[in-house]
Amino acid sequence: MLFLWVKAFHIMAVVAWFAVLFYLPRLFVYHASCDDVAGRERFKIMERKLYRGIGAPSMILVWTLGAWMAYLNWDYYKTQGWFHAKLTLVFLLTGYHHMCGAYVKKFARDFEPPSHVFFRWFNEVPVLFLAAIVIMVVVRPF
Repeated sequence: MLFLWVKAFHIMAVVAWFAVLFYLPRLFVYHASCDDVAGRERFKIMERKLYRGIGAPSMILVWTLGAWMAYLNWDYYKTQGWFHAKLTLVFLLTGYHHMCGAYVKKFARDFEPPSHVFFRWFNEVPVLFLAAIVIMVVVRPF
């Protein structure tokens, strides 16, 4: 029963984390297109609060609860190829999360951002991760 409780909270943390990973790069699109000082300042606040207030805590919860689930059933998970592939994807997604954090810091320092078109493409990356991770967990192709 403990495993199911941990799994439920893990899924909630994943949903919160992906909400940030979908919305934060969208804010970057708007921020990169913004021409007025007041608007740019507003985006800085929104980006910082989203990343630090929701993004980082939810990512930490995803990793903590995921590690707890793995610990509870390690004999099973250690032999599953899909699990190792999923962990690799989550590790790479964590790198994407930190890239977002780097952009939050750069925007806070008023750097000259890449075009909004770059951020429109950057915004699509978490969709690919989500699809691949869900397939690993649900389909378990190997």
